[in-house]
Amino acid sequence: MKSVSAVEMDPITQEVMVEGLAATMAEMRANVMKAAYSAVIALIQDFSCGLFNPTGEIIAQGPDHPGHIMPLPWGVRACMEDLGNDLAPGDVVLLNDPYRGGTHLNDVTVLLPVFLDGELFCFPAVRAHWADVGGISPGSYSGEATNIFYEGIRIPPLKIYERGELNKAAWTLLMANVRLPEERRGDFLACVGACRIGEKRILEMVERYGKERFLAAVNANLDRAERRMRARIAALPDGVYHAEDYIEFFSGGRLDPGLIALRLEIAGDELVADFRRSSPQLPGVVNSTAAVTLAGVVIAVKSALDPVGRINAGVFRPLRCLTNPGSIVNVAFDAPANAHGEIRKRTVSVMLAALAKVAPELVTGDLCGTSFPNVIGGWDVIRKKPFVYLAAPSGGNGGFAEADGPNALGNVDMGNLPLNYPSEEQESIFPLVVEQIALRQDSEGAGRHRGGTGVTARVRLLTDAGEYSLTCDRAVIPPWGTLGAEAAAPIFNYIVPVEGEPMAFHLGKVSSYPVRKGDKVILQAAGGGGYGDALERDPALVSADVADDYVSVERAASVYGVILRADGPCDEARTRERRRELLAARHYGVVELSAAPAYTGIRGSHRIQRLAPVWSERLGVVEGDLVELVSPHGAPVRAWVRFDGALSADALPLDELGLALLGVSPGDRIQLRVPFTLNSANDIVVRQGRITPVGDKAIR
Repeated sequence: MKSVSAVEMDPITQEVMVEGLAATMAEMRANVMKAAYSAVIALIQDFSCGLFNPTGEIIAQGPDHPGHIMPLPWGVRACMEDLGNDLAPGDVVLLNDPYRGGTHLNDVTVLLPVFLDGELFCFPAVRAHWADVGGISPGSYSGEATNIFYEGIRIPPLKIYERGELNKAAWTLLMANVRLPEERRGDFLACVGACRIGEKRILEMVERYGKERFLAAVNANLDRAERRMRARIAALPDGVYHAEDYIEFFSGGRLDPGLIALRLEIAGDELVADFRRSSPQLPGVVNSTAAVTLAGVVIAVKSALDPVGRINAGVFRPLRCLTNPGSIVNVAFDAPANAHGEIRKRTVSVMLAALAKVAPELVTGDLCGTSFPNVIGGWDVIRKKPFVYLAAPSGGNGGFAEADGPNALGNVDMGNLPLNYPSEEQESIFPLVVEQIALRQDSEGAGRHRGGTGVTARVRLLTDAGEYSLTCDRAVIPPWGTLGAEAAAPIFNYIVPVEGEPMAFHLGKVSSYPVRKGDKVILQAAGGGGYGDALERDPALVSADVADDYVSVERAASVYGVILRADGPCDEARTRERRRELLAARHYGVVELSAAPAYTGIRGSHRIQRLAPVWSERLGVVEGDLVELVSPHGAPVRAWVRFDGALSADALPLDELGLALLGVSPGDRIQLRVPFTLNSANDIVVRQGRITPVGDKAIR
């Protein structure tokens, strides 16, 4: 779409055209849902529709998955780089290459070039999750992937239709490399049909209003979105704010996390998110693209500062995102790229942590922190065909200034995906029984406003054999709470076989683990981080949480300091006493400026916290344990213990960056604690970088 000068147009007509674009996206969306073959698209609705100009700017989008739409400008630009001079009416472009504007290989994009007066005018687009694109494991998820070839077939921008004719050779090649080719064909045609609907409606609008007026309305809408975003950024104080978090990578079974480091600069009405201190890319499912990283930045800024305004290219204009090529936030060939959901969520996490220093009233505790894809695939002896079952039970959302975080609801970066789709539909399609879908007790991040709980799902296999895979995060390093709140429970999955001992998957990374008929797979999603001190939570709310089975009686007493009478309500006198005890039991240290190296790692990078040996007894930790330093201004800082006998008993040495991360100065007293305090047997601890289950009730 070419830029046009101002055209005379009344605001009502402009809004009619803007709403016409929204209606077009809704109609495209409805077509995909009604025509798609796979459950992941038709029921979980893991797809998105958008409209783009030839330079890749987002003109309109549906109420879809932000993690699909916001990286798509890179895909449009890759298409133009490869095919721009060769596109013609009737062409349809297919792509999924993460290194060329894709997200992960399962997200396959259909682009339909629309021509007007002989010139390329726009691209209706659908990006949809194909349930399988080949690779080593059913569903194309492998927790053991060390390069992109484990994950499936890469599709660079490719004309799958040329001047209206199917490219049969390319299609045959693609279908020969995926499981369930007939299902892929149905999903593909649903997306092509939706794009053709988009083409039809756009051309109808242009015919009705004229090309110049249509373009003027589009540009005015983008400019309006830009003005809104600039105004909201300008309302924040200028400055530089730091945050960091981790993604879970393992070197030889030893935790060696990748560092995601953010330097957020606010200057006037512009914002720069600099991730160049993040770890280099790693040979595991922990990397994603610069497009996905920017998507996380936009999602965090938009949801915090302007949640009700329209989303289009205007929102992007005041934002810049800086990354190093070949890093975990800007992956290069041939590292795995299937961690797009995990990197996107971790980008949102560090953005929320940085914004908490600026506007704590606008942000939440951490999201559950993982897209949590669980896949079982194999041969369905009942329906006599292969199957690929994808389940992603919802985690919790962070608590915020006004209220508790929502339970079991897809995080903001997932849009409107109904992740917990009906068990009856699952059982009618796949060879399994869903024995349980429930809220996971004690998974919330405790706080004045608690985080939301995750979901527990139990699935029993009905076919003779299958393979189970998982590629998620937040299995070891849990979602954080903000402003003194507690962390939430990490994910915890295990299998109870018909014969033999239960198998727990503590690392969150599984590839084609064999399951048999009658085996039960238990999936436990992470909770959301809390907001504010848990000892300040209204005891009546804690009592209600216990009554609703969100929180156990034991956790109410040990974490919230609320003692309940046998008949349910709070015992006020005992609660006051218990809260005094818990407050007195907290451990504080005195901040010191240190020039000692603050980070270590094998291939990854993580912060170390030097402590006097006395802290071992205070916190019940050993060297290598994960601890967190509680910030009075927002998110905590996570670090791994290293004992130093030369330090004084209360010393908390920090480098300059550590001071900035916490917003503290030398001489300040801050709390040091173990970062999650689950009382259920589902808790895990990190010992010497290796993961060990605690208790014996989790596996039953």
